[in-house]
Order: sequence, then structure tokens, then C-alpha cells
Amino acid sequence: MQPTLVAVAHGSRDPRALHTVSALLDRVRDLRPRLRVRLGHIELNEPLLDTVLDALDPGAAVLVPLLLGRGHHVKHDLPAAAARAPHLHVRVAAPLGPHPLLVEVLRDRLLEAGWTPGTAAVLAAAGSRDPDSATDTRRTAALLSERLGGVPVIAAHASAAAPSVPQALRSLAARGHHRAAVASYFTAPGRFAAQCSAVAPGPAADPLGAHPALARLVLRRYDDALAGWLADRARTAADRRSGHPDPRELATRRAAA
Repeated sequence: MQPTLVAVAHGSRDPRALHTVSALLDRVRDLRPRLRVRLGHIELNEPLLDTVLDALDPGAAVLVPLLLGRGHHVKHDLPAAAARAPHLHVRVAAPLGPHPLLVEVLRDRLLEAGWTPGTAAVLAAAGSRDPDSATDTRRTAALLSERLGGVPVIAAHASAAAPSVPQALRSLAARGHHRAAVASYFTAPGRFAAQCSAVAPGPAADPLGAHPALARLVLRRYDDALAGWLADRARTAADRRSGHPDPRELATRRAAA
């Protein structure tokens, strides 16, 4: 049986967030009907991730973060949750971004909001103190700029990192882009997404939502994580047959000695 796909959302007090994420996972199930798909939240919404993992039968699971960069939740919270579920073999997939499929969704949402060619944009993200997260957002902004024909796209943040969305808009205005659009780099509606949209002088896109390309990306992350897991298991089995354990296994033995 295939490992369960456990999609991990951050959670939000905005009731639209849970509805949006549930609709996205319905698309995932439509694309792969035989795959078991569950939803867990890091905070604020039920079910919480620990509750979901505890309820799974012994076996395997792949955690797919519905998060857009390598922040604290991906690096620390998800591995910690996996460690609290010893009855499961857990693999943590990469976050959704950066990826060309995300850029496809961002472009579609901008077009729906009335974006026209030649209009600069701010990519509005939640923000994180982790520098890798900011790097991932900037990479997505660069990919989006290419997809929009080379117009300026500045990565900005609702909290924790600079520049802020208003600062990025002022920077574009100083370069002559007074009606810049705001691309919402959020999976679902919430407080930060609303704050970023409210300051847009031009088109303000909706969050990524239950876009078909986002559903395909969730499955891509699941498949990539599963492939890596199976490759690791095959290497470990081959090492054991040859009598040469994997270096990580040796390190574990030494630590336990």
C-alpha cells in the first residue's frame, strides 16, 4: 500500500482558509483516487498534525507541507512531529516553492485580477526569519518576472523580513511603476494575505487556492519524496548485503555506543 499523503497546512483563523485547503485536496484526490490523503495543521485549525499522525495505522506517510519556502515549520516542526509518531515511517517532502507550477498559478491569479502586460508586481509572502525562506521567495519572484515577460517583480513580506509590501511598492513607484500589482504568495486566504492586498495600488491577486496546477504540485512533491525514500532504502539494503553499512547507519551506531 502506498504511504499516506499528509498535507500540512499552517492553519488560520480565517474560515475561508480551511475551505480552500480542503478544496485543493479534493483536486488531489481526483487526480489520484487510490491515494490516501489526509490534512493536518501546524496550529489554529483542527485537525492538528499530531492528531492526524496518531490516528494513522502503523505504516508509512509522506508529509507534504502546503508551505512555500524553507522556514522554521519545514525544517523543525515537521521533523519533530514525525519523531513523535514512532509507529510510522515518515518522510518530509520539500515545500511547494520555488517551482514553475507555482509561477503558473501566480500568473493566472494576476490575470484574473486584471493584470496587463508590462505592469510590475510585488510578490507578497508571509515572511520568515529564516534566510532560506527569503531566498526561496526571491527565486519565485525572479521566475515570475520571467513568466511575465521580464517586468520587475520584487519579493516582499508581511512580517519578519524586509522589504515589507509597502516598501516594495514605494521602490517600484520610484522607478515609475505607480500602479504595480500585488501577487498573493499565500496558499489560502488569511490575515496577512488580506493586509497585502489592501495596499495594492493596482490589481491585487487572490491567493493560490485550489488551482489545478497547485494540486499537481502537491503530488509532484509527494512523488519526489517517495522516490528519494525508496532510493535510500535500496542503497541501505545493498550496503547490508555487501557488508558495508551506510555512513549514516554507522554514525547512528557510534552515537548509541
